[in-house]
Amino acid sequence: MVTAVRYLGPNWYASVMGTAALALGGAAVAGDGPREVLVGIWALSLLQLLVLLAARALHWVHHRDQALAHLRDPAVAPFYGCLAMALLAVGGGALALGRDWIGERAAVALDAVLFTAGTALGLAAAVAVPYLLAVRHRVGPGQAGPVWLLPLVAPMVSAALGPRLVPYLPPGQPRETLLYGCFALFGLSLLATLLMLTLVFARMVTGGPPPVTLVPAFFLVLGPLGQSTTAVGAFADLAPGVVPAPFAAGFGLLAVLYGVPVMGFALLWLALAAAHLVRARRAGMRFAMTWWAFTFPVGTCVTGAASLGRHTGLAVYDWLAVGLYALLVAGWSAAAAGTVRGLLSGELLAGRRPASVAPRPATVRTTSGAVR
Repeated sequence: MVTAVRYLGPNWYASVMGTAALALGGAAVAGDGPREVLVGIWALSLLQLLVLLAARALHWVHHRDQALAHLRDPAVAPFYGCLAMALLAVGGGALALGRDWIGERAAVALDAVLFTAGTALGLAAAVAVPYLLAVRHRVGPGQAGPVWLLPLVAPMVSAALGPRLVPYLPPGQPRETLLYGCFALFGLSLLATLLMLTLVFARMVTGGPPPVTLVPAFFLVLGPLGQSTTAVGAFADLAPGVVPAPFAAGFGLLAVLYGVPVMGFALLWLALAAAHLVRARRAGMRFAMTWWAFTFPVGTCVTGAASLGRHTGLAVYDWLAVGLYALLVAGWSAAAAGTVRGLLSGELLAGRRPASVAPRPATVRTTSGAVR
């Protein structure tokens, strides 16, 4: 076991995020539908998280050299944001679904612990990873890739899921502080993401197509778009009775006036990413851990579209959420099947340098979103 985890990188937390997104997206679309199935999916994400936390602890204890090498590698370091998002997603699922299994009190406690830890780690990653990119890695604008967004979007996940805890705090200042704190996390992540997204879009248009293994990473851009739409919807849901009436009404307006155009851009990006994916499949793209990018970013768009359906009253957004959830199910099924096959064959944990971290020209090195 100790040897097997040597090449287990932080990107493996993406599988936890993907499974939790499948559960949360289903809850957003189905409401009180197949709860037992969705609770089971959430329980699977919790199990994945516990196993990965244990395996990564072994990795740091017994393979510290490799762990430090991951931090020094600009293709791998951004994936440290996935740990924070995995904690947050499983915590959010505890309140949305896990309460049916473990009870409300345990669900609130679990979510509070995971939200606190995930938010702290997300803020640390949002500062540390860009700092390392600037000071140690010395990368250029032409090397920008979608994985650079991962540490920056982690605070947005906190912003979207944190409001779930608001009703469980004492009325008054505690609830108001948490809601405004989540709004501050929203702004922090949004502005940083917008700055980085311009580099990613420019690289996508001017840098030529990346290696086919890395094409799924384009779907990562959907993450901050869908998650921010979900976040403003959550603010609007929880603001009444927590903040003064004018501000509560403002959150309601923001949910629509921000969410509608951002969801439009998300659909544009989905079409661009899908076009690159079709090209990559024709070029012989095979399974890699990058396929988990088909899951959690799409899941954020599912919850974002469902939020817009609630706040606009338009059925088109409800149907959009259902259609996106179908894509999420297909993406999760493909990624999960490939991961299981890779684990059973030993290929994913093989003692060789994975393709996503292998030396390659500087123009594509940091666009990686693939294995480990």
